[in-house]
Amino acid sequence: MTTRFKIIMAQLDFLVGDIDGNTDKIIRVARRASEELGADMVVFPELAITGYPPEDLLLRPSLKPRITKALDRICVADIDAYLVVGYPETTAEGVYNALAVLRGSKVIAGYRKQCLPNYQVFDERRYFRAGSQPCVIDIAGARMAFTVCEDLWEPEPARQAKEAGAHLLVNINASPFHMRKLQERQELLQQRSREGGFPVVYVNLVGGQDELVFDGG
Repeated sequence: MTTRFKIIMAQLDFLVGDIDGNTDKIIRVARRASEELGADMVVFPELAITGYPPEDLLLRPSLKPRITKALDRICVADIDAYLVVGYPETTAEGVYNALAVLRGSKVIAGYRKQCLPNYQVFDERRYFRAGSQPCVIDIAGARMAFTVCEDLWEPEPARQAKEAGAHLLVNINASPFHMRKLQERQELLQQRSREGGFPVVYVNLVGGQDELVFDGG
């Protein structure tokens, strides 16, 4: 691994449905992080392009071309850093809660969330299909694994990362606040780090959407 690799965690507020505005924010923040702050990687939260929870927005036929346009805009911006961006991936089989890893003008890797929460405020199985494959890629001499939110609360995705030889796990989130949630997260992150033998980069939304409050990480 190189002696220096700077990761900036872009814990920001993304408005549900404002795909153009959210994409503008991603590009603006990523460019500043790269050019002014020297970031080698900028990590954005779960479903940053649509905001969370997008719910019935995911059922609209117009969503896929809008997401494609948003990803194209981020690629065309040609940011000189690796970007990790959450978005809904629409396929012939259904919609996945996904992330893209971008470098320059290309999407170099992708991941589909494996563990879909369906309790309390979450209703993801109504909208999303579950992924089944890990995403572990070599970046700057290190093997980096990528997961989405609930994947961290279940042991299997982190186990997959360890088996693939990951040196670092990046987990993007839209995890709402409740009492003692910060302590729960910290304990979970410590547990996954011990089990995998790697540090965990945890990125969460901030702000509010309807009755949900997101408190970062």
